[in-house]
Amino acid sequence: MTSPVFSLSLLACTLTCGAANAAEQRYPSKPIRFIIPTTPGGGSDLVARMLGQKFTGAWGQQVVIDHRPGAGMVIGIDLAAKAAPDGYTLVLVNPSHAINATLMPKLPYDPLRDLTPITVVATQAYGFIVSPQLPAKNVKDVIALAKAKPREINFASSGNGSASHLAGEMFARMAGVEMTHVPYKGTGPVIPDLISNRVSIMINPMLAMISYVKAGQLRAIAVTSAKRVSSMPDLPTVAESGVPGYEAIAWYMILVPGKTPAPIVSQLHAESVKAIKSDDMADMLARAGTEPLGNTPKEAMDFLKVEIARWGKVIKQANVKVD
Repeated sequence: MTSPVFSLSLLACTLTCGAANAAEQRYPSKPIRFIIPTTPGGGSDLVARMLGQKFTGAWGQQVVIDHRPGAGMVIGIDLAAKAAPDGYTLVLVNPSHAINATLMPKLPYDPLRDLTPITVVATQAYGFIVSPQLPAKNVKDVIALAKAKPREINFASSGNGSASHLAGEMFARMAGVEMTHVPYKGTGPVIPDLISNRVSIMINPMLAMISYVKAGQLRAIAVTSAKRVSSMPDLPTVAESGVPGYEAIAWYMILVPGKTPAPIVSQLHAESVKAIKSDDMADMLARAGTEPLGNTPKEAMDFLKVEIARWGKVIKQANVKVD
């Protein structure tokens, strides 16, 4: 015979579990915050806003874009890591998230334990972008200028220790030149200075630069992938332009707080992949030399582990430090 105490405990568990399942099934029932840990105007901003529109269309809930730049993306990512694991806080990260794992040994969160990947949205080559006022039509011209005037040629980045910084440092080391690094707080503030030639070069995801390149305000002279990009076949790779073996790839990944329930992770993944594969978003990404991906959460986690190891090696070889 079942005791009354056991029966009450079983009933309480059933009601609690049922309420939790119902809550998950009703997800989302309120607006979702999508944290962008970079300044407005960059590739992350464009990707997040398009994803947000797709989510709103599918769920009828507002997606609030919340820019929280600073500290190499740590401020925004930390907010996400410490948010309630209920699916109502997302964060879109780029390679700086993997870079920080080595560059900043005292992060306020564990990049693998405290955040759960939903999917890698897309991967893309960086564009080797120069000011149209710089007398360089190709990578060999840049190398010649830099060798003729050591440290007088400068390159911008979206921040000290960012992917654009490390891509520039890797180029300088492999090309055997000395250039001056000029860090900014995000990609957006770089663009007007690059157009006016206050800074000469930026290696940055093409998604944020393509409209300025097409308008003739900036000049793309190469891509950083191992192979040419199908949507821009006339642009050579850096590797074939005088720096053999050079390769750097950008990416965008959606994360949620760790311990987010599996049903919510699955729902977010399914809707994210649907958005990524939609005709208009896939076309927008492809035109910027970006390859839509939409892999599984496990594949995204494995990808992140590989990226942490890859960028960690670059950081140690270049002896990059942050203040």
